[in-house]
This record gives sequence, C-alpha cells and structure tokens, in this order.
Amino acid sequence: MIVVLGVVGAVVLAGTPARGAAPAAPAGPARAAAPAPGPPPAPPARPVRGTLNIGDGRTVGIAAPIEIRFARHVDDRAAVERALRVTTSTPVEGSWGWLPDENGGSRVHWRPKEYWPAGTQVRVDAPLEGVPFGGGNVGAADLSTSFRIGRAQVVKADARSFRMAVLRDGRPVATYPASYGVSADPGRSTRSGVHVVTEKFTDKRMTSARYGYDVVQKWAVRINNNGEFIHANPASASAQGSANVTHGCVNLSPADAKAYYDTVQYGDPVEVTGTPVRLSPRDGDVSDWTRSWEQWQRLSAF
Repeated sequence: MIVVLGVVGAVVLAGTPARGAAPAAPAGPARAAAPAPGPPPAPPARPVRGTLNIGDGRTVGIAAPIEIRFARHVDDRAAVERALRVTTSTPVEGSWGWLPDENGGSRVHWRPKEYWPAGTQVRVDAPLEGVPFGGGNVGAADLSTSFRIGRAQVVKADARSFRMAVLRDGRPVATYPASYGVSADPGRSTRSGVHVVTEKFTDKRMTSARYGYDVVQKWAVRINNNGEFIHANPASASAQGSANVTHGCVNLSPADAKAYYDTVQYGDPVEVTGTPVRLSPRDGDVSDWTRSWEQWQRLSAF
C-alpha cells in the first residue's frame, strides 16, 4: 500500500482495498434488455382453386368462350391475368375479360375478336400455383387444357320471318318453321343478339310462376341462362311459321327440334334478330358477345 504522509487518512490507489473494507465483488455480465414486441405473424395464405369450362380433348363451337372460375374473389386481377396463356394453331386475336360472378367468387373469360376459325387447335395454360390473388388468397394449382374448334355452325333466327335457318361452314343446311316470343310483352320477347349454346336436354322441365306453366319439353337446347331455349313444343304447332306466341323460347316441331338437337355442340352461336328487346349482360353468364370488341377489351385487367 502507498501512503501519502501529512494527510489525515490515506489515499488508496485503484486496485488496492482500503484497510478493513471488504473486497469488491467481481462484476457480472451485463443483463440484455428485453426485446420489444414485434407485429403478429401474418396468417397463412388461403389456397384458391380455379376450374376451366372446356375439358381436354373436347370439340366446341365457334362462339365458345374460355372460362376460368375461382371459388373466391380475386383482388389482384392483373397478377392472375399475367399468368394466363392461350395458344392457337392459327393466329386468333382475342382478350381476357373479367365478368361478375353471382356466387361470390371471380371469373375471367377469353373471347376471340371474331368467331373462332373452324378447325383451330387451342391450348390454355394457367400456371397459377403460388400466384398471389390478393386479399390473403393464393393460387392452389396450375390449370391447362387443349381442345378443338369444330365446324362453323351458326343459327340465323329471324323472328320477323317466323323461320330458323342453320348454316354450316357458310352453307345453309336446314330451315325450320318457328315461333318466337310475344313482342308486345317485354317479359316474353325473345332477346335479339348473339346467344351461345351451353347445354342440351332430351327432356327439360320448364316452370314459371309469373306465367303459370310447369311443363316438360323435349329436345331442349339452352341458349342463355335467362330461360331461353330452342325446343320442341307441339302446343304451338299451329303458330310455327306464322306467328310469335311463345314465352320467349324458340319453338319448333318435335321432328325439327330433334334434327337440330342432334347437330349442336357447346359454343355454337345463335343469332336472333327481329325482336324489340336486346340481349344484355344481365341475361346470363355467357354474355361475351353482347359487347362490342372495344367494350370487351375494357374488361381486361390491363
């Protein structure tokens, strides 16, 4: 110990304990501060599946749209549309368009600018697995299909002539006497515009509380989801070819309805003219051809 004389007490240099003082306890490690709480982890993304309306290997009509329907709403439409590809054996101009979905999901259609060229081979690729849909949703799986456009069959349904003509590859193949909806009643008027065949039934029950009927009709070809069919109806036989008396459907004789039924496939166009009420997007979920090409392009996400 070093002592400075002449001074009351003593100065203790560092490292030398004072007399009688207990030795200092050694310093321990510094205690780390508790981390600040971070944001809660994001919930896992919900996988959403899509479905294609045209299966592998099918042959469809020249007005058939390609539809991909999603079980949940798609917020990021651009991300989804960017992943979609349509490849054709011959050049075909077309565009995707997003349409309303009454089931709470989303749906997107691809429509050519004009009717598909007959015989076109079409492939659709939708590599959607992992693609962010927005809103916490993500694509669950990839989709693809390959199909063919068949012969170019078009129905020319002129309500003013009380006839229905069938053209195949530009040539007339049949003309049938027909009866259309009552023009004086907008609720019964057949809609003018391009309809698309979506289903057909050998027997179809048709009901209307408003007009008070419940009947089963044969050889029924659905041309819209608003209740319009081309079908056999013996009850209107006397008017077929001379008057429009139906509730909006196109009525044919049983023999003519069967002959037409046997030729149709999904996607065939039915062009109705000569009625006062136009077909609109509100008349069904296959309303692609109710819009001009410019209007259709505006439904794209881009």
